[in-house]
Amino acid sequence: MAGGLVALFDDVALIARAAASSIDDVGAAAGKASMKAAGVVVDDTAVTPQYVQGISAEREIPIIRRIAIGSLRNKLLIILPAILLLSEFLPWLLTPILMVGGAYLCYEGAEKIWHRLRGHSAAHGDAENHPPDEDTLVRGAVRTDLILSAEIMVISLNEVASEGFWSRAAILVVVAVLITVLVYGVVALIVKMDDAGLRLSRSDSRGVAGFGRGLVKAMPRLLAALTVIGTVAMLWVGGHILLVGTDELGWHALYDVVHHWEEAAHEATGALGGVVGWLVNTLASAVVGLVVGAVVVAVLSLTLHRRKGQKAEGAAAH
Repeated sequence: MAGGLVALFDDVALIARAAASSIDDVGAAAGKASMKAAGVVVDDTAVTPQYVQGISAEREIPIIRRIAIGSLRNKLLIILPAILLLSEFLPWLLTPILMVGGAYLCYEGAEKIWHRLRGHSAAHGDAENHPPDEDTLVRGAVRTDLILSAEIMVISLNEVASEGFWSRAAILVVVAVLITVLVYGVVALIVKMDDAGLRLSRSDSRGVAGFGRGLVKAMPRLLAALTVIGTVAMLWVGGHILLVGTDELGWHALYDVVHHWEEAAHEATGALGGVVGWLVNTLASAVVGLVVGAVVVAVLSLTLHRRKGQKAEGAAAH
């Protein structure tokens, strides 16, 4: 009896060690996969703060929380099951689907530039008088997040493609939670920076008060910079998805040209070659994204948007 009990405890200890080892493996693989997706994480962090511009301070964190929940829902309930099933049964479909998402990102970035060039100052003034509808903002943010999250999850999936099905699922769940907490935690810190600065500016310490005033003054510039970075990030990520996708589908010409420029820049700049090569690739991807996005904007402006405008004019006439 005692011998059997000892053997049982040995079996339990063995299972516990195996489970702990498995958890360690999942954690390590999730960390590696997350690092590979770091570039898209930066893009996601830069894009999101623009959605709370013009929102009252007390509503910023609740809106970010809603977007974060929507992002986690995107990753766990939509993207994760889809990419796991596709990778298991229809792996060739992943690239075309991702390219459609990339084209959408290009469209979003190009549309923002188009509106800026057209100078929608009156519309901006109306937005200041009438705060943006929160539900509309959240839906727009979650829709954009769906594309960026899909890119993050597919990159992560590629890093653990050799793992078993359930190991892949566990690793991607960890990646989804970690990335969401990281991105929206940083976004919350960014958008509340001015409130923190305002509190610090009331401190009795001159140095602390000066630092707080500096944070308050820096916030508008930071948000303006993040708006630009977010727009460029959409073009960059969207263009890069299209470049890599066309290469994987057998259309190598454009990807080969960009890769050649990247290697030439790398070799010509010595110790800085890695950084300069990456910048060349990023710039080329952004240009591709801008061109594709501009074409989509033009097509939609001449078709869908024009029909909507004609319907609105007809309704106003009646």
